[in-house]
Formats: sequence, structure tokens, C-alpha cells
Amino acid sequence: MTVHRIRVFHERKVSRRIDHDQTNAGRKRASERLRALAAVMLTLASCMPPGLAQQTVPPSKEKDASSLPAAPAPTLTQPFDLRQTERDFSKPPGGFHGLGDPILWWRPTTIDKASFTNSVRLEDLVKDGKIYLSLSDAIALAIENNYDIAIARYNLDIADTDILRTKSGALPLGAPSGLVTGTLGGSASTLTTGGGPGGTTVGSGGAGSGVSGLTLTTAGAGPLPAVEDPALTGNIQFERARVPQENILFSGGLPTLTTNTDTYNVGYTQGFITGASLNVALTNQRITTDNPFQIYSPLLNSVFKATLTQHLLQGFGIWMNKRFVYQAMNDRRITDSSFRQQILYTVNQVETIYWGLVQAYEDVQAKEHALDQSTKLLADNQKQLQIGTMAPLDVVNAESSVATDKQALISSQSALNYQQQIIKQAIARNLNDPVLEKAPVIPTDRVSLNEIPEETSPVDNLVKTAFKNRPELEQAMLTLRNDEITLKGARNNLLPTLDVFGFYGSSALGGAQSPSALDFKTQEPYPPGTFPEHGYGEVLTNLFNSSAPDKGVGFNLTVPLRNRQAQSVQQRSLMEYRQAELRLAQLYTQIRMQVVNAKYALTNDRAQVQAALAARDFSQQSLDDEEKKLRLGASTTANVMLQERNLAAAEDNLIAAHATFAKDRASLYQTLGTTLQEYGINLTDAATGDVNNNPMVPGVQVAKPGNEPSMTPPHEE
Repeated sequence: MTVHRIRVFHERKVSRRIDHDQTNAGRKRASERLRALAAVMLTLASCMPPGLAQQTVPPSKEKDASSLPAAPAPTLTQPFDLRQTERDFSKPPGGFHGLGDPILWWRPTTIDKASFTNSVRLEDLVKDGKIYLSLSDAIALAIENNYDIAIARYNLDIADTDILRTKSGALPLGAPSGLVTGTLGGSASTLTTGGGPGGTTVGSGGAGSGVSGLTLTTAGAGPLPAVEDPALTGNIQFERARVPQENILFSGGLPTLTTNTDTYNVGYTQGFITGASLNVALTNQRITTDNPFQIYSPLLNSVFKATLTQHLLQGFGIWMNKRFVYQAMNDRRITDSSFRQQILYTVNQVETIYWGLVQAYEDVQAKEHALDQSTKLLADNQKQLQIGTMAPLDVVNAESSVATDKQALISSQSALNYQQQIIKQAIARNLNDPVLEKAPVIPTDRVSLNEIPEETSPVDNLVKTAFKNRPELEQAMLTLRNDEITLKGARNNLLPTLDVFGFYGSSALGGAQSPSALDFKTQEPYPPGTFPEHGYGEVLTNLFNSSAPDKGVGFNLTVPLRNRQAQSVQQRSLMEYRQAELRLAQLYTQIRMQVVNAKYALTNDRAQVQAALAARDFSQQSLDDEEKKLRLGASTTANVMLQERNLAAAEDNLIAAHATFAKDRASLYQTLGTTLQEYGINLTDAATGDVNNNPMVPGVQVAKPGNEPSMTPPHEE
């Protein structure tokens, strides 16, 4: 058994050796072709400074140097291709095999003018000269008309243009990703990531600013990619020259030589994704001269040369030359995420404004009710004064109370009028519309105290939800990806420059025999037909038939001996990356604290509403009891007015508590990043500005029918 195993092992070993020898024969032939390149690389290694190899940190070690917080990665904004229209600016115009329409290569594009009219939805809400507005309608109108959102939509297309730009090999311009906060009103707040390196006037991670408040970063560090868009060049030149001669011995006795030169040159250049570049040149000259020592006049001279150069170290590889495209695509995702953040921000802001409008609306109703009560009390006191059962001072006191209530009502009406203007500018584009300008806004929704699941969920569950949905974390993650690309580019820039190039060229001459050409032997002009005539077609044939080739290969080597600039960029890019890691960890902490604060704030708000409701009921009962005592003569007007003041204050507190509860509930959704899901807002509709389905806002109820407050100031008697 053992002998059999040894035999089998020996046979397998011999078989492997034969295969190995056959493989080695092929490898040997291939290795001979690489020996020259290996010799160059060995020479390069011997020329490198001793410390250069130690300056480049391997990617694996660099990745292990620090670890990110243990938290779930955020969900990327979907869909990726959010756009205002169907037009994709990341692709060339047209669709000619991925190249676009050649006719449009040199034509400027056109962008439709933005609409400055209100959406039809707003006109449909106007009834009897009034705008009856629900919170759902307010959010839908904001998505369609709000200027902040409309301005942010252009960022989506702007980011696409950067993708198209980087596909040509050009540097990215960067895509805007900040929030637009031009809408007045509301107290919505959100975190920002600083826009990444170079995105703001401060450094990465919020570092201190430099000279004039501007700090440049290492974004885009590394060798420039090859310019992949080919370029075709042409040059036509006509030159007429008369040159005086110092020695007529070499000009055939002519004191001045006349030369006419016509030049027709064509060139073609193109870069490739591997880091190669192609340069093709075809030069043509037609020269006529009266120089007797020139055989041909006109002389046809054509030269062709094609040179292909490939980077072998710095700037080598598909990934290195395509890294700006990857960064531009990450920027596009950052812009998508920023647009989602803009929707979250603006929706929360509009909801805050809406509840402010409801608060102002109910405050006017409360002030009218208080004025009615004080006016009724004054009328009763005046009657009692006439029959002699009331002191004049009590009437004066009641008159003072009426005046105070009138002033409070006027102030409340002014606040309501301003709040109506605030909501209009948040949901409309054209405030000069006469119908919209004069129409009061009547809010039709009120706060519902129904408990939402988030109020009873554990804090840790809410924090995990926020970590998955907050767009700020998504943007910070994508910024880190771009920073990693920058790191690789900076490391590659530390390498020397080693290029291999090959070229092929040829030249050809032709033309007609010059009538001025002299024979040195006879000192007489050559007889006609001494030299054969070659037309341009024959010249081109000789140019490409390898009759006069010019070809070769070579290497270009550049070794920076100190390399301080590249070292500084690589070091700084790594520091900025570490700074961005800290900023990301800080975002996790900030969001956790925001969630905790929002949850407990909502719990406190609910308790505040319940306390305010009990206080209002107590004040109402106290007022009723005091009025009964007054009618029975067991109380005074001052006591009744005191209870009226207590009731008015309790009404104000209850109204404010309801508004605070509604605002903080909306803020909790924004803090968790779940507003779109909870309200049923379609992000694609938001990108196009055409809302097909109204949002369904939880926690609201239709207002009870009642008298609408009057905006007419109280009558002065």
C-alpha cells in the first residue's frame, strides 16, 4: 500500500515537472521581451532616494490605522437619477452611439426658463375670496412652488454636468450640496457636513480658515488624467518672402531670393483611459523659389509622424485616470442626498409656519372672545350704574379692561396678517397675483393628540432609524469615499515619472523641376525633364509605403530627488481624511443627542398640553363661578375681570402648547429622517415639482366648524 502511494506520488510529480518545463519554455520567451523593461525598473529603483519607499503607506495599513463608529451605514438616497426633466446632462446631447449628436458638439445648449407662476393647485383652493388651506395642501404647494426647493433642483443637473466633464478627463468643478434657506419663517434646523474638502470657506471637518477666510484642500490631488476627448487641429499658412543675399555665390548671382511657402498641417491628439496619449501630425508644404540651387519648384514636402506614449508609474492605470469620474458620481449622490435633506428641511419649515398660522388664528379667536366678555361685563356694569347698584369706579375699571382687550385683539390681528403673508411666500411663487394678495388664509387642520409609535419606541431603536435615514450621514460617508480617492491619487503622485513611447513616421518629396535650377558642371540650366515630376498623389503614396520610414521606441524618466511638494500633499490629504473620520464620528454623536432631545421634548410637550388643558378648564369654571357670585352680589367686578385675565392667559398657554407639540412632532420626524416615508412624499415628484398624490400628514384632524375671526379692527366708541 505504501509503495503504491509512493509510485503514484512520483508519477504525479514527474507529470507536474513536465508541465512545468513546458510552461517555463513559454514563460522564458515572454520574459526575454521584458528584460529590457526590467533593467530600466532596476535602474529606477537604484536612483530613488532612500526614504522614498518609506513615505508611501500601504493602503491596508492605512485602513487599519483608525476605525469608524460601529453604527449602521445610512441608506443611500433612491432613486439615483433624480432630475427636473427627462434630460440627462451627464450624457452628450443627442444619442449618436454614446457620442451625442455631432451637430450639437459645438452648439450651446438651451435651458428652459424657470416658471414664476403659481401652480394650479393654489388656485383651486381659493373659495369666496379665501384660501382654505390644509397642512397636506401646504406641503404639496411648497414642493411645487417653494423657491428654496426650486433652486435646489438645479443642483441635480449641475452635478450631472460634472460627470460629463470628468468623462473627458477634466478636473471636476464640484457639485453644490448646501441647503437653500431663503424662505422666511419657521425654526427648522438641521446638521450640515461642511460640504467636504473645499466645499466651504473652512477646511475639512470645520478646521480653521486660512488667508482671507479661504482654505484650499487636497481634493483632486494626483496626476492629471489623460484628456480623452480627441482634438483635431489644422493649420493653413501662406508666406511670401524676399530675402537679400550677403553672398551671391550661393544664390546663383541673384542679390535677392524669392520664396513662396504654402503650409497645410493636420494634427490629431487623444488620451486613453490607461494613461496613454496619441499624437499624430501630418505636415505638408508647397514651396516655390527662384533659387538656382533648388531642383524642384514648386517643391512638395510631406511629413507624417504618430507617437504613442504610455505612463508606467505615475498616472498609470484605468482607475487612476478614471478617479475623477468616480468622484463626480459620488458628488452626484451627495447632491441627491442634499436634495432629500432640502425636502426634509423645507417641509418641516412649512409645517412649522402652518402651526404658527393656526396659533395666530386661534389667538385672534381667543382675543375676540375675551373682548366679547369684557364688553358684555361693561354693558352690565353700566346698567347697574344707572340703577344705582354699581360704583362708578367699577365701570371705569371695566372700560379699561375693554380698551386693553381691544389693543390685544388689534395686536393679534396684525400677527395673524403677518403669519398669512409668511405662509403665502412659503407656498407660492407669485405674490403679486391680485386674488392671492388679498385672500386671507384659513387653516383647516388642527393638532391631534393621538400618540405616534415613535413616542413609545426605545431611544436606541430611534437612534438606529436616524442613523439609517439621515442624509447628513450619507453625505459624510460619500465624502469619505472621495477622500479615499484623493488619498490614492496623492500616493500615486509620489512616484517618479516613467513613460514608454513609440513612434512611426515617414517623409516624401515631390514637385516639378525648377526652371531656374543650374547644373554645377555646365553652369547652365538643366534641360527640361532632367528630373521626373511627382504630383501630390504620388507624394502621399510614398509617404505611407514605408519607402522613407522613421520609427523608434524610448523611455522618459523623471525622478524628483526631494519630492517635497508631493510629500506635503500626501501628508495633508491623509490628515484631512483623519479629520473627516472624526467629523463623521461627531455626526453620529450629534444625531444621537438630537434624537434623545426630540423624543423627550415631545413627551414634555404632551404633558404640557394636558396641563394647559386642565388649567384652561379650571379658569373657565372659575370665571363662571365668579360671574354667578357677581350676579348674587357676592363678588366684585375686579374679581370677575381677574378671572377673565386668568382664562385669557390659560387660552394662550393652551394654544401655544398645541403649536409647540405639533412643531416638535414634525421636528422628530425630521430628526429621524423619516418625514418622506411618514407623509408619503414621493422624492421623484419633488424633483420634478409635480405632486401627483397629496401628502398624508399623521397627527392632524379637521378643525371644528366655527366662526372665522375678523380682520377688521374693533369699533372705537
